[in-house]
Amino acid sequence: MNTGARPGLSSRTHREALGSGAAGGRRRRRSGAVGRRRATRGGRGSGSKRATTRMEELTSLLRGARTRAHAKTEAKEKVDANDDEEQQEQQEEEVVVGRKDQEQQRLFSNLDAETLEHRPGSVVGSISLVAGTTVGAGILALPAVTEAAGYAPSSAVIVGCWAYSCVTGLLLAEVNLRLMCELGRGGVSMLSMANSTFGAPGRYTAGATYVFLHYALLVAYLARGGELVAQMAEVSPGLASVAFCGLLGTTVYMADSTSLDRVNTALVFGVVASFFGILLVAFANFDPHNLAHSDASAVASCVPVVALSFVYHNIVPIICSSLEGDRRKIAVSIAAGTSIPLVMFLLWNAAILGYSLDGAEQVGEAVDPLRALQEDPGVGSYITAFSLLAVATSFIGFVLGLVDFLSDALGLPTNSKNAVPFSLALLPPTAFAVVYPDAFLSALEYAGTYGVLALFGVLPAAMAWRTRSEGSSEGDKRNFGRMVPGGTATLALVGGSSLVVIIQQTLINLGATQQ
Repeated sequence: MNTGARPGLSSRTHREALGSGAAGGRRRRRSGAVGRRRATRGGRGSGSKRATTRMEELTSLLRGARTRAHAKTEAKEKVDANDDEEQQEQQEEEVVVGRKDQEQQRLFSNLDAETLEHRPGSVVGSISLVAGTTVGAGILALPAVTEAAGYAPSSAVIVGCWAYSCVTGLLLAEVNLRLMCELGRGGVSMLSMANSTFGAPGRYTAGATYVFLHYALLVAYLARGGELVAQMAEVSPGLASVAFCGLLGTTVYMADSTSLDRVNTALVFGVVASFFGILLVAFANFDPHNLAHSDASAVASCVPVVALSFVYHNIVPIICSSLEGDRRKIAVSIAAGTSIPLVMFLLWNAAILGYSLDGAEQVGEAVDPLRALQEDPGVGSYITAFSLLAVATSFIGFVLGLVDFLSDALGLPTNSKNAVPFSLALLPPTAFAVVYPDAFLSALEYAGTYGVLALFGVLPAAMAWRTRSEGSSEGDKRNFGRMVPGGTATLALVGGSSLVVIIQQTLINLGATQQ
């Protein structure tokens, strides 16, 4: 009995035991699953950390690359900026050096007395002044004095006188610039130059010759201008000369330098325009056989008037002051300003001498080729306009030169509007032109021989020789460069050639020799 009871008990115990084992198995399975899930989550967490670390490393590398690229860009920009600054500084230095060079080229600065504004003269204005002063009454007398020699010989004389005028003008400028540096002022006239180089004898000789030349030329200009005005206005030549002097003299006195430059430039353009009008009409009736005549023995007789035709030397001191002592600008103004008249004289001589005149194959002393052409209805109006404008431009230049000279002689400031030197410059020649209205050609001949060749031929060479001999040191040669190359032999040739012509013409005038 006891045996049967125990199996029952064991069976329940056994079920409990099985239940307990099953529960343990389930717990073990849950525990394993939980462990696997934890392990899986643990693995996933470590992988995510590694990925995050890699992303941070890549981000750091990108940032470093960007920083290095930015640094390189900034460095390049700094280098470019430094290069630009260096280039700008170099350009500024070049500008400063250029300004210093320009300041060294000029000796001083022209300032307005009231506003202190810098008013330098222009090269174009100086060229116009030289050309306008040169193309004056001399060109009107060229056909009359060159017709006997013929075109080819007279053309050689024209070219030679042009070269001579350039050399003597540059010699005057050289002496003028040296004296401006020594005296410390501009406006050094011919009188001051002669006095500084040769003392009182040179001053009085140059003064008398200068006044004689200018008065003789102003007489010729007023006589010719009055004649032209009288023909147009149908009044007496004397009254026309007074009107001509009054109009131009008032213009020169009232106008400032800038306005006078413009007036003179306009007149020069008018001269050129009317000149080419004459050439067009004259060459239409041109006969080249008229230029075949040649007589070399008559060359000497035309030298004084041809040399007179290239006179502008009286305004060299004005140009030196206007251009502030700039040697290059002065040389350009003289060379270019005289080259324009050279071309005009050669063409003018060919047009007038080659013009076919009815009823006369050769023109003697009794007939002036220009006057004969002036009566031609086709070209007469052009010749009248050209003659009047040419006389006007030359008149302005010589009035300015004489006023400057007289102001210096009287101790008055140059380039000033003082009525005394203007009156002394204009009244005497006007009175002479009224009394002697036919003194045009004779006044030119005497002015060319005893005025131009002495004052603007012998004297410039002598003054240049004196100043060069006094300043023969190396430092002086460096500071005062020669505007004409050559030494004493060149200066002797320049001065001696003028003396030969003066002596020859004096003998002709005295009747000791024939032309």
